[in-house]
Amino acid sequence: MLAALPSLSTREHMYQPLTLFLGLRYSRARHGQRFTRFIQRVSLVGIVVGVAALIVVGSVMNGFEGELKQRILTVVPQLEIRDEQGLSDWQQVADALPVQQGQQALLPEVTTAGVLQGPQQLQAVQVQGIFPNAAGAAVQLEPLQTHLNAGQLALVEGQFNVVLGYALAQQLNVWPGQQLRLIAAGGGIYTPLGLLPAQRLVTVSGIVRMQSEADKHLLVMHGADLARILRMAPEQVSGLRYYFADPFQALDAVTELEPRLDVGLELMSWRDSYGHLFDAVSMEKRMVNLMLGLIIAVAAFNIISSLMMVVQDKRSDIAVLQTMGLAPFRVRRMVVLQGLVTGTLGSLVGLLLGLIVALNMNGLLQALGLDLSFAGPAGLPVIVDTTQVAGTVLAALLLTFLATLFPAWQASRMLPAQALRYE
Repeated sequence: MLAALPSLSTREHMYQPLTLFLGLRYSRARHGQRFTRFIQRVSLVGIVVGVAALIVVGSVMNGFEGELKQRILTVVPQLEIRDEQGLSDWQQVADALPVQQGQQALLPEVTTAGVLQGPQQLQAVQVQGIFPNAAGAAVQLEPLQTHLNAGQLALVEGQFNVVLGYALAQQLNVWPGQQLRLIAAGGGIYTPLGLLPAQRLVTVSGIVRMQSEADKHLLVMHGADLARILRMAPEQVSGLRYYFADPFQALDAVTELEPRLDVGLELMSWRDSYGHLFDAVSMEKRMVNLMLGLIIAVAAFNIISSLMMVVQDKRSDIAVLQTMGLAPFRVRRMVVLQGLVTGTLGSLVGLLLGLIVALNMNGLLQALGLDLSFAGPAGLPVIVDTTQVAGTVLAALLLTFLATLFPAWQASRMLPAQALRYE
């Protein structure tokens, strides 16, 4: 090894920067202890597997979270402003509210809890009354039309048509064209015989399949028909409903809107009903990322072991270089660069492998013969977040850099006289 090195005192300029040349030379060296080379390769494979696994699993979990947002939060209220007595001047209230970041629409709504009576059983529902002709109502109708499973929307005022979630329709064993009895929680009147609830025969016009928890309680009808069932005054609605480009933006809007609301108005977001579900998904993502991140951490510790072995194996070479004028800070830099070569190569290979697998996930799983029917016709949802991918690669490089500091410090403290005493 020493015979292969040029005279550093006279020809250092040939290998600028010198520490980079030495770091690359030692990282590519094929001679030395076999166990040291084995540990280096294990470290490289560990970083590749860790980075690739984090990218693939993170992309799939991002996809599932996106599907939950799209299948649940597009049909349930993202953010509501409600009044128990109803809003008669809803247009004035809407005009007085500032436009929120990401706001797509602010629409009137009529809502109530109720019971739907089928041929054989009853089922609790949350009735949503929407106004298809209102300005911006397309954002309400688009997810319903996209996931329409049978029939048609046909939400025409005066026809008392309803659209049901697929799971709710299955429980009641009904299909488009059949009639059901809707018993509303509000709108009841007192008679000598007691409270007479508001009720009406409604016709199932369509069934939507969101493939989510919303299917169990989803019932949508025209807002004017529901207001009539609830015996509300003309032009009166239950409240206002926000739609956002990203439903998570509704949480930021809550902070800004609360001080601006008049007394009697209540602000409710999707977190009140479905927050526990998204909290569970977020916690699962963090735990999975932590476990997969430990793979990279173990690989980083292997880099410490391999570099310490390299320093011990090359102590005579380092001592000779020091006698030829190599400064301690350059020794440190040389060892750091040698470790970063492993970390950078592993991160880049893991990045490439992870992106290839993530972007071709469904094709690979089908080639392996796995059943993807549970994920729907589109297969597993995959969303590659460039920020998350960049963070994974940078975290791997940072752990690698930290792992090189101690071996580099040890190498720079080596005394040439002691290292060459028995040479």
